[in-house]
Parts: sequence; C-alpha cells; structure tokens
Amino acid sequence: MIDVHGVLLLSPVNYYLFGSLITAAALVCLYVMLSRLRRARWLEDTPTSKVRSAAQGLVELQGRLDAGGHSLLVSPLGGVDCLWYRFRVEEYRRSGKNDNWQTVEQGCSERPFLLCDDTGSCWVMPKGAEVHPRHRRRWEGSQRWPAGQSVKTGLLASLIGKRYRYTEEWFAEGEVLYALGWFESRGGGRDEFDRQAAARQVISRWKADYDDLLARFDRNADGQLDMTEWDRVRQAADVESERLARVEGQRPLVHALGKPKRRGLPFILSDHHEQDLSRRLRRRSLWSLIGLVITAPLACWFWIA
Repeated sequence: MIDVHGVLLLSPVNYYLFGSLITAAALVCLYVMLSRLRRARWLEDTPTSKVRSAAQGLVELQGRLDAGGHSLLVSPLGGVDCLWYRFRVEEYRRSGKNDNWQTVEQGCSERPFLLCDDTGSCWVMPKGAEVHPRHRRRWEGSQRWPAGQSVKTGLLASLIGKRYRYTEEWFAEGEVLYALGWFESRGGGRDEFDRQAAARQVISRWKADYDDLLARFDRNADGQLDMTEWDRVRQAADVESERLARVEGQRPLVHALGKPKRRGLPFILSDHHEQDLSRRLRRRSLWSLIGLVITAPLACWFWIA
C-alpha cells in the first residue's frame, strides 16, 4: 500500500490510476485554456474583410446567411428549417448506484451555404469548423428519435420506459454570420491555367481510344502513327488546350471559405456578435485556468507521495 501524505492509503494500482487521472485533467485544462485564449486573440486581431476585396488566405468575414438557391434543410430532431444543424441524442442509463447520460446518436450537416455582404457572396464549407451557434434547444422524451412535438419529458418518461435527452443547434436563414477561415477564389480568369499539362491530359485521353486516334491522324493508313503524325497529334492537343483555357477563363468568379489546410489555423463559424464570441472564449479560458490551478498542484502533491 502507498501512503499519500497520511491522507489516503492506496494500492499501487489505484495510486497510479488516480495520479494519471489527475495529471490528465491538468493537461486538458492547460490545452483548453491555451486553445481558447489563442482563438480569442485570432478573433480580436484579424480585421473584418469584404468578400470582394478579401485576400487569399486566412480572413474574417461577416454577412447574412443565404441558402444560395437550395431549399432549406430540416433539422432531424425538431424539424426546424435551417441552413446548418448539429444534434445529439443521449440515453439516461443506470449502472448500480451510478447514473449518467450517454450519447447514442449525433451528427451535423455539411452542405455549403452562402455568406453575403454588400460587395458579394462567398460559399461557406462548414465541414471541420468550430461552430458556436446562438440557437440551441434541449428537451427530453421516451423515444430514441422524437416524434415531432409529441414528446414526453422528465418524470413521466422515466416511468414509462427509457429516457432520452435531445440537443439541437442550428443557423437560420437571414441571420448575421461571423466567419474566420481560409478564403479562396476560383474562376473569373484568376486561376493559372497550365496549357502544357492540359495538352498532355488531352493526348492521354485520346490514347485511351486508340482506334479513334488512328482514324483521325493515321494519314497513310498503316495502322500506326509515325513521327509526322504524332506532331499533328501534339498540334491538335495544343489547339484543344487553348480552347480549354478560354473556357476556364470564362467561368464565373466563385469565392469559398473553408478549413485551412495547415494545422493550427482557426476555422470558426458563429452567429454571435464577434465581441460576444470573444468574451465567451476568454471566459472558457478563465475557467480552464481555474481548473489548472486546482489540478496541477494536486497532481504534484499526489505524485510526491
């Protein structure tokens, strides 16, 4: 047995188990504190850009939410018309004297939506984003999936059978969205077009149907292409690549905001005001600091034993 400063008497297994849990809690508090503080600094230090003048790379945008011509999504639990949703279904389970809520279903939508300001519009790709929605609803029922609004709550559900808790969050059309992420523009003649690479791809595509290639360029009908005929193939491929370049240049300009490819950069979506979101993140960082102040000395005190 291991005597922990005369306060606890633990077996070696329990000693290392409790010590590991306390140390892990301190490390989690440290990570959350630093990550939330860093995100708050990103929000405060990054200037808000307009869609039309936004630079390629990490930008901050703010504008109205729009479906971009698509029909509205319907949230799976509450049936709310929205542009983005996230849901979680939890089941209340008892095990001896312990009881807790365990997640049995969860998910979120990944369909893009538009952010529009007075200069233009930008497609937002929500996959992989850290989302802070203002709309949030939680209720309980006796079914794994709630049947519309006919749900039973609290004590009645626990008497009838299993007890479930539903949580749903969403973005509504027309609301103001704050977004911090990686901005890219495509089309409108802005993309560099590699004509040599395009010509090689054209030739590779033609080679896939070699009989058609012979029918078009085998002038002496000997069943193979000589050097002169291959020169004609390459010239035709160059002409085709020029046509593809013109088509590419006529594509409309499309802006998109998504998750940065480089790790460490933020991708945040929220319908809270920027200052409110920054305060929320700093508040979470403060609570994590308090947790760190408690768990770190406790872990040191525990391991010294």
